[in-house]
Amino acid sequence: MVRGIRRNFGLRLLSLFLAVLGWAYFRFATNPVIAARFDQQLSVPITASNLNPGYIARFPERVAMVTVAPKRGEPAIKPDEIKAVLDLSNRGAGVYNVPVQLVAPSVVVQSLSPASVTLSIEKVEQKILPVAVHYGGQGNVVVDRFALTPKSVTVSGPTSELAQVATVRVDMSLDTQATSLNEMIRPLPVDSSGKEISDVQVVPNLVRLQAHLTVASKGQ
Repeated sequence: MVRGIRRNFGLRLLSLFLAVLGWAYFRFATNPVIAARFDQQLSVPITASNLNPGYIARFPERVAMVTVAPKRGEPAIKPDEIKAVLDLSNRGAGVYNVPVQLVAPSVVVQSLSPASVTLSIEKVEQKILPVAVHYGGQGNVVVDRFALTPKSVTVSGPTSELAQVATVRVDMSLDTQATSLNEMIRPLPVDSSGKEISDVQVVPNLVRLQAHLTVASKGQ
């Protein structure tokens, strides 16, 4: 009898606790006055818009930190509902400091960082360059002859990057015992020191390398 009373008392106490917890949630979480006190900090990607065709914008800051306060009675803001935009209308090549514009629903913006972005706009240019063959590896292999298809490619990119391209090359490995090669190889735009320039595109992105090799014997 006593055990039953204790069990019922425990169940009643648990029910009372859950009821109070539920009342507190609906009383405070859905109260516009109280909910408005909680600001949201969001990480928003920065995008460029209205850039003239044939140009590229380069800026290091790619994310804006935004603190917003939803208006009373409004639900919490989702990150994809806010956009941080750089309006590049009527801007040619040069260096600019452009304000970050927020495209957002009904919110009060408490803070925005960065408020502006320093960026450079460059024209995208292109030129045709011949493809060179770079021999790599070691061994007693002699290249009798080779052929590239195509023999030249089109490289394009920002003016400053394109000016650094000294040559476009394909790498042929001589660590082989084969007497012929027939491969599709990616041509690399490189500077005068042989370092690849990553911001330059090459079309086509693969060229065919055909080569006839002679493998000398160790006794020769």
